[in-house]
Amino acid sequence: MFERPQTGERAVLVHIEFDAERDREDLHEFVELVRSAGAEDVGLVTGSRHAPDPRYFVGSGKAEEVRDAVITSEAEVVIFDHALSPSQERNLERLLKCRVLDRTGLILDIFAQRARSHEGKLQVELAQLKHMSTRLVRGWTHLERQKGGIGLRGPGETQLETDRRLLAERIKQINRRLEKVRKQRNQGRQARKKAELPSVSLVGYTNAGKSTLFNRLTGAGVYSADQLFATLDPTLRRVELADGQGMILADTVGFIRHLPHDLVAAFHATLQEAAEADVLLHVVDAADDERDEYTAQVNAVLEEIGADEVPQIMVLNKIDLLEHAVPRVDEPRGDEPPRVWLSAQTGEGVEALLEYLGHYLAKDMVHGWIELEPAQGKARAILFEEGAVQQEQIDEHGNWRLEIRLPRRRYESLQRHHGLPETFVRA
Repeated sequence: MFERPQTGERAVLVHIEFDAERDREDLHEFVELVRSAGAEDVGLVTGSRHAPDPRYFVGSGKAEEVRDAVITSEAEVVIFDHALSPSQERNLERLLKCRVLDRTGLILDIFAQRARSHEGKLQVELAQLKHMSTRLVRGWTHLERQKGGIGLRGPGETQLETDRRLLAERIKQINRRLEKVRKQRNQGRQARKKAELPSVSLVGYTNAGKSTLFNRLTGAGVYSADQLFATLDPTLRRVELADGQGMILADTVGFIRHLPHDLVAAFHATLQEAAEADVLLHVVDAADDERDEYTAQVNAVLEEIGADEVPQIMVLNKIDLLEHAVPRVDEPRGDEPPRVWLSAQTGEGVEALLEYLGHYLAKDMVHGWIELEPAQGKARAILFEEGAVQQEQIDEHGNWRLEIRLPRRRYESLQRHHGLPETFVRA
């Protein structure tokens, strides 16, 4: 088998429509994925089939058409908008005499380019190794010979077995490292819970504008671009709301239809920010014709990671691209979540979102005056430590009158352990 070239920027794209609705991919999204990977689209081959061909995925006639397109355009790589089996990938590379990449490999390549943090790089490498391990058996026939040479003759192990063993060892090593990262993340989450700061996560289809909204709300300067998967590594910032209330806002990786299962598994630690949040801001591109379908795709991934029970606020972004759209808040109807219409790019409606978030999170807050006796100094000190005291007065008997504001569940905990009063007093 020929050696795979290390470069490949000129790409011929192959997009096939199947009868089954669940197997269909979006051509526009495919082109955007290729563009996000940095490849140059020099040809497009489309077609339709009832089912994939076991040998070439496409029929032999369509495979010849792809080969002609490769020769004509001098392409270095052919990218399929579908998942290919290892044998299909091998057969196509033999026929086309160039590198062949499927949808999973394309997404993995984009993720490899975008990962910045140590955790993100480990997660991408883990997904790549798992993907590669399925390609060792049939994709690399030249590895099936046994090692030779002095001291290596005899039963030995084949080069293929050696590579498979090394892959397995590296996967175990990465999993151990990621387990440490998960523990560190859990410690961070526990610390935030102890501080009783509500956690809000931005989720949504890739390129819906999550990072732009994150920057607008926090001024963090997180990288954002008009491309798929601009954000991979989660970023957390504190945001101040009305009445001195604060929250932790997390920006997460964008979702996409038919996201490779290995990636969902590898990015579990990252996606856990969404599963552990108090509320999700589900960002939707309001100007996209397929927004309802994309919303369903995001909800499907949320269900897969166990975040489907977390309350949502729908954020309809990019209203600056719609005619006659104005920033507004639609209250929830039935099972539908509340909707906030805004533009993260121009800032229209962002204040309304912050105001609504403040009211939404305040439902779980206790705010009022309590009276403590001098013997309850420890409870008073704890309330000050947690920043719950708004103002303080002392009466003629030495009792403290405190105006407090803190989450209800924390107040109930202090009631049980430090005897805080069940009733509030008038100021």
